[in-house]
Amino acid sequence: MAIKHNQQIQKNHFHKDWQRRVRVHFDQPGRKQRRRNARVAKAAKVAPRPVDRLRPVVRCPSIKYNRRVRPGRGFSLVELKTAGIPRKLAATIGIAVDPRRQNLSEESLTANVERLQEYKKRLILFPRRNGKTKNGDASVEDVKAAKKGEKIINSTVDLLPIKNTYIFEEGKIGDYKGEENAYRKLRDARSEARLIGVREKRAKAKAEDEATKKK
Repeated sequence: MAIKHNQQIQKNHFHKDWQRRVRVHFDQPGRKQRRRNARVAKAAKVAPRPVDRLRPVVRCPSIKYNRRVRPGRGFSLVELKTAGIPRKLAATIGIAVDPRRQNLSEESLTANVERLQEYKKRLILFPRRNGKTKNGDASVEDVKAAKKGEKIINSTVDLLPIKNTYIFEEGKIGDYKGEENAYRKLRDARSEARLIGVREKRAKAKAEDEATKKK
């Protein structure tokens, strides 16, 4: 700021050695490679177990985004009970659990129960001890095939992906192309509702003026 009139001379303390505190990101390519190597190492360490957990399908909040679906935090206790999976067992076989979540519609409950049942069909559960199988453990042939790498799926996202599908006017289900703006439609409808009285009054005044001119 420029000095005007007979004011006190400013003492700007430019002795903070700010160049020593500047942070640069020249290591970005190296960090990217390290993260990739860490993911590969983790996948090899936990193999044949998937590196992530199975997540439920949930709706995004608010009117603007609730047509989209996304992965949720975890399955509700009602969904686990309906699918026949004990709560304590679910956490040990790669299923995320969220006890606070509530099912507010039959649609979400049915979709997530089917997701759990599909996961159970493809699940290969190794016995804790060799040669001692319990109820629910995989057969010896499936265990051998999994150890050889024939049936390994590294991620539950690849196994059961979550896709956004929408019902069009023709009644067919397909990928959303974004041809219509739902948010714009809502704003227009709100504007029309707010201005309906003003527009009626204006139209009535116009009709009266025309009637007066004709006389």
